[in-house]
Amino acid sequence: MPVNFTRVASVDDLAEGRMKSVKAGFEQVCLARVEGRFYALEEFCSHAGGALSSGALDGYEVVCPLHGARFDVRTGKQSVGPSMTGQPTYPVRVDDDGGVFIGPMRGGATLGASFNE
Repeated sequence: MPVNFTRVASVDDLAEGRMKSVKAGFEQVCLARVEGRFYALEEFCSHAGGALSSGALDGYEVVCPLHGARFDVRTGKQSVGPSMTGQPTYPVRVDDDGGVFIGPMRGGATLGASFNE
């Protein structure tokens, strides 16, 4: 695994269509599994700090449990307010042994990716 990637889970730790809060270094991250792929974004909503992993996952959108803001787990882009910005995202990689790794935060709240290599 490349330097700066932190193991946060195993593939078997997260069922399809679910989310969980994980720690990557000093960052709290919302890890989601959608259609067999893993995505990671900032755990705390940019609007009022709600824990996104405690919200709902509706397809590729996470719904904040506090005020219903919606963010695409693939890109961090906001689709429904009241938040005024998107969520920062993190690259995710899965190794041959089923380890799920998260890399450094991507620069900006509108960028995102899931490599699942």
